[in-house]
Amino acid sequence: MTVAVDLDAYFKRVGYGGSAEPTLETLRRLHALQPAAIAFENLDSLMGRPVRIDAGAIQQKLISEGRGGYCYELNGLLGHVLRAIGFEVTGLLAHALLGQTMAGTPRTHMVLKVETPEGPHIADVGFGSRTLSAPLSLEGAGEQTTPHGAFRLTRVGAYLEEQALMEDAWTSLYRFSLEEHTQADYEVCNWYHSTHPASPFTNRLMASRFDGPRRLGLLNNRFAIHHADGRTQTRMLASADEIAGVLEHQFAIVLPCPREALLATLARGLA
Repeated sequence: MTVAVDLDAYFKRVGYGGSAEPTLETLRRLHALQPAAIAFENLDSLMGRPVRIDAGAIQQKLISEGRGGYCYELNGLLGHVLRAIGFEVTGLLAHALLGQTMAGTPRTHMVLKVETPEGPHIADVGFGSRTLSAPLSLEGAGEQTTPHGAFRLTRVGAYLEEQALMEDAWTSLYRFSLEEHTQADYEVCNWYHSTHPASPFTNRLMASRFDGPRRLGLLNNRFAIHHADGRTQTRMLASADEIAGVLEHQFAIVLPCPREALLATLARGLA
């Protein structure tokens, strides 16, 4: 279903200029620009605030308020924008595998399948530290190069698996089928992730963003800069004020108010 999207406001937010035609080039440009302009972050669920994922709430938070979000918000926004441009977009759900076992991972990660004149592609601007900076062709075999690393899609039984080349080895990120999922499915997943005490989004701070060729990552008070040549610089942040400053200046997030409540939440993540 196509919903009302303020394309001009979105294009301004991500820094896009040019044709708004449903072409592969348009998809590639938006896929690179959005995760550089709009960070992955989970401040609302960490602070115990409701996370709404209807189209209006996503646009208000991510476009008007200058915030970031997680997969249902980030991929939700991209999906609404692409449909408004004229793309055919199908919502999917994936089992997250990175750092987990298949047995313990329900299908909760939102992914998009986007039809282009060159064939179907997978788009995903919401997988945290391993977010794609370019769509992946569903018809492409073997390694696919993006501005931030090499990825591939491999067949595993009835599923497709997205893998990233990490430290010279292929590492599985998530596994999915091409079965379509709807807003109702995402609402259930979002409720769990944003409220359940066992959800990683309610008990640890996570943020990531592309900064040119670099990936920026924050886990509680551990700030990491991953360079294109494989080097990683890390720094432990010493106070809630320092964490807030990094979120604001390195991750380009307009911080939620009141500041006192935010700082109290951030202080819980100090090592």
